[in-house]
Amino acid sequence: MLSYRTLLISLLCASLAACTAVPNYFNAYKIDVQQGNVLTQEMVAQLKPGQSRDQVRFVLGTPLITDMFHQQRWDYVYRYLDGQTGSVEQRKFSVYFDKDNLLERVAGDVEVATVADLTAPSSRTRVVDLGSLGEGSVPMPEPEGPGFFSRMRSWVGL
Repeated sequence: MLSYRTLLISLLCASLAACTAVPNYFNAYKIDVQQGNVLTQEMVAQLKPGQSRDQVRFVLGTPLITDMFHQQRWDYVYRYLDGQTGSVEQRKFSVYFDKDNLLERVAGDVEVATVADLTAPSSRTRVVDLGSLGEGSVPMPEPEGPGFFSRMRSWVGL
């Protein structure tokens, strides 16, 4: 009778343990999911009417969608799902070509550059001097001797 009761109680405890829910403070890690073409404002600012398809592909990358029914339009779609917050960011950008396969117009979430942005000179280079030390700088410390494994190899004779 005692073993029957023990078996019944252990079976009841095991079945109740299987039905418990995971508490809220045990959350599984969810990754950030990034899909599509990442388009920045600088990339879109380089587009000018009259550019060829190859030039547009060089600037923006290969389009995500090339529809066979709308061959004069390329669609760039971007979607980002934040794993921790669950928020979704979406962008859609379309590039339209004329009958001569030259860029005609663009439409979408990313803004096109203004005339001032296109005509303003921009410096894309920057000089970084890594060789000189300025005033008040601390000199580099002397390198330390050989490490533990190097000393052991030399002690063994390798």
